Amino acid sequence: MRNKWVTGICPRNFHWIMRDRFAICERPGGRGESHRRVRRTEEINWIRQQGFTRVVSLIPSTHNLHNYSEQNIAWNHWPIADNEDYRARLGPLFVELRSLLAAGEKLLVHRRALGDVVCGFTAGYLLWSGMVASEPQVVVVVEKLTGRPLGSVGRGIVSIALTLPKPGEQVSETGEPDTDEGLNPPALAPESVAETGEPDEDEGRGGDG
Repeated sequence: MRNKWVTGICPRNFHWIMRDRFAICERPGGRGESHRRVRRTEEINWIRQQGFTRVVSLIPSTHNLHNYSEQNIAWNHWPIADNEDYRARLGPLFVELRSLLAAGEKLLVHRRALGDVVCGFTAGYLLWSGMVASEPQVVVVVEKLTGRPLGSVGRGIVSIALTLPKPGEQVSETGEPDTDEGLNPPALAPESVAETGEPDEDEGRGGDG
């Protein structure tokens, strides 16, 4: 049996959104007082072993970023605060997320906990990108994939995403229309694949820290 230092361990509350392309989880190593350096190392090792090419952190602080660099994992830092002006922030982040997926990146997105901000961000992207057709439908899809209810903050993010210009309506930095040419997004994961069996302590809360 291979040592866990070689294979690593799956981060808590890990869920595929697009199978083998886009997943979400809580911060590797845990959150707050439960955060452990050894566990963080093992979980980041697992991320690398699974072939993730990039980690996207939505944590307001820079926690873990240098640890990803030490494991030769590329990362993006998109800090989103609990009191964020989501309307101003979501559009550019959705465009960048879409570009990364179109470029073939295998992405893991996290915040300190798997709460409303991460789940709302995910649901908002699926709705904005056209992968899910309607607001009620995307709420059901993300709740099924993550196994947690989407609270008021998450639903608010989804509602904002509904008002943003769609991908075909974006204008690139060159002034040319941004089209969907070359982008064939993978199918949504058929079901939640959380591997921890641990309850999400942030269920029903407005934010996730």
